[in-house]
Amino acid sequence: MKQFYIKQKVFSLSGKFTVKDQQENDVYYVEGSFMQIPKTFSIMNRTREEVALITKKVFSFLPKFFVEVNGREVLTIKKEFSFFKAHYTIDTAGIEVHGNWWDMDFQVLQHGEVVGNVKKEWFTWGDSYKVEVLKEDMEIMIISLVIAIDCVKADQAAASSATT
Repeated sequence: MKQFYIKQKVFSLSGKFTVKDQQENDVYYVEGSFMQIPKTFSIMNRTREEVALITKKVFSFLPKFFVEVNGREVLTIKKEFSFFKAHYTIDTAGIEVHGNWWDMDFQVLQHGEVVGNVKKEWFTWGDSYKVEVLKEDMEIMIISLVIAIDCVKADQAAASSATT
């Protein structure tokens, strides 16, 4: 099992932050596009090679985010039409998220087997998440999923504040 910590910088307009391991070493670098359409987040490894890309679909009636890992689209997060509470679905082959992913407290399952756990760290400055990867070959996928869900949440918060 590997543990990672994702802590976003609260006032970073460009969306730059790192993913750290248990020894607080930078393992992945995340850079968001600023003032660019479509909005993207690039996830890079230690040698700064892109290993995943999160893209928000533009000109869509409801928000939709695509996640690519090593150049292959692996999952889609999309908002479903609802009148009261925001409802999102995650579409991917064999991957399920169980728990409260809106509050960042969930398990990631692959074909029914738990491959990762995510918990929000409380009492920290900015959003901070503890990510446990139980299946090593799912590492980039799980890290990408957590960052994509965080993007969806930030997009929803921005949309909510724009309408008030």
